Amino acid sequence: MFLLDANVFIEAARTYYAPALAPTFWSWLTQQHQGGTVASIEAVRDELVAGQDPLAAWAKGLPTGFWLAPDQAAVTSMGNLSTWAMSPQRGYTQAARSEFLAAADYLLVAQAHSGGHELVTREQPRPESKKRVMIPDACDAMGVPWRDPFEVYHQLGLVM
Repeated sequence: MFLLDANVFIEAARTYYAPALAPTFWSWLTQQHQGGTVASIEAVRDELVAGQDPLAAWAKGLPTGFWLAPDQAAVTSMGNLSTWAMSPQRGYTQAARSEFLAAADYLLVAQAHSGGHELVTREQPRPESKKRVMIPDACDAMGVPWRDPFEVYHQLGLVM
């Protein structure tokens, strides 16, 4: 299964797949979830529904099963991921560590790791970064495959 980062939804809604212009994209995502190919996590939902826009309305209308809750395996993965992020060898600033451990990104990577999922994000790796923990770098550290959304859309046969 592919777990989608908040930036996948937000960028699509603000640009190329705005709900008013491309409603079939949003229906397609719902259908993909029903087929067991895409989901996200509760923390991403919380980010999306905080707005007062069509994306928030769409996210609120999804079945609760779209948004995975952490289970015991995810909690174990969170521990391993936080150990990696806090490691002095990584060299992240304390602010970068704190921001990462308080964000949905941390929970998303842990959920993908514990469930054997692929993570879908618009972020790019920056292993030299010390001021921000990037999702692809955390995925690489945990052995979690990650991809750009358009690769996934193509693989899943999205035709607009």
